[in-house]
Amino acid sequence: MRLRSARNVAVFFALAACSGNSEHPSGPAASADAADVATPGESDGGSDALSENGGDGSVGEADAGPLGGDRPVDVHVPPGYVPGVPAPLVLLLHGYTASGLLEEAYLGLTALSDEKGFLYAYPDGTIDALGNRFWNATDACCSSASTMNIDDSGYLSGLITQIESRYTVDPKKVYFVGHSNGGFMSYRMACDHSDQIAAIASLAGAMFSDVTQCHATAPVNILEIHGTADTVINYMGGAIQGNAYPSAETTVLDWATLDGCGTTPDTTAPPLDLESALPGAETTVTVYGSGCRPGGRAELWAIQGGSHIPSFTPNFARDVVEFLLAHPKP
Repeated sequence: MRLRSARNVAVFFALAACSGNSEHPSGPAASADAADVATPGESDGGSDALSENGGDGSVGEADAGPLGGDRPVDVHVPPGYVPGVPAPLVLLLHGYTASGLLEEAYLGLTALSDEKGFLYAYPDGTIDALGNRFWNATDACCSSASTMNIDDSGYLSGLITQIESRYTVDPKKVYFVGHSNGGFMSYRMACDHSDQIAAIASLAGAMFSDVTQCHATAPVNILEIHGTADTVINYMGGAIQGNAYPSAETTVLDWATLDGCGTTPDTTAPPLDLESALPGAETTVTVYGSGCRPGGRAELWAIQGGSHIPSFTPNFARDVVEFLLAHPKP
């Protein structure tokens, strides 16, 4: 526990340094996605980097080129992976100014990949004029006039297809986890590629303010985790560079509607203990799960008093991963 605490403290300060007080190219406070993790244009490397496999899951020299094009991505393959046996795929998206590697250090999903048997990747966004990595997610977060043409939605969809061509991916179990700008981008992926994605988990993200910009054609399971004291991406909603984003509650309700769920929330689930710096079980759970179309569900885990970069308990990552894996496509 002491080693974990020391690591969390180090990562917290690294993320806080990334986020600072300003945001995005024009300076809105919302792009300081402190816990984002990925390095565009270079491989994350390290012991988790494995050679890519053929479409049947077997390693082949013809498939040895990097995944992700000019933003190379390594895929962590769990030790129990068996070529030809479909495995879930989880992609982690960092926030503005961060990197995939830093976000992984913060959330620590690699160990769960090994335990639960899912393929795992944490790609990087593009670098903007200020030298910060970002995802062109929604009108609110986090591109500028000069980067609006970056097609991250297409890039990530294509990355899924590339990974599927080299590993045996279960097409019903493709998931995204995103923090801040990465959370916004996860919602964008659910809107644009609902045929590919079973579920997303967003930490301190938000949906389009104008729900008509979401073109989901199939249900997607949604989990929003948000601190009620978040001053970067406000729990009650706000605006970045004059572009509005909805509250955490509206985001989840909008997705409940898109998923065809009843709009009366179920708040009977017991609270969760996710934030180590707050006493007791501080996180309330709101569920829209009745009447949903198959493959649809929307949940809000509201960390009462939680910030933009929570100090998570050891069970946080496990709870998120277990939510995702419990909600495949039908």
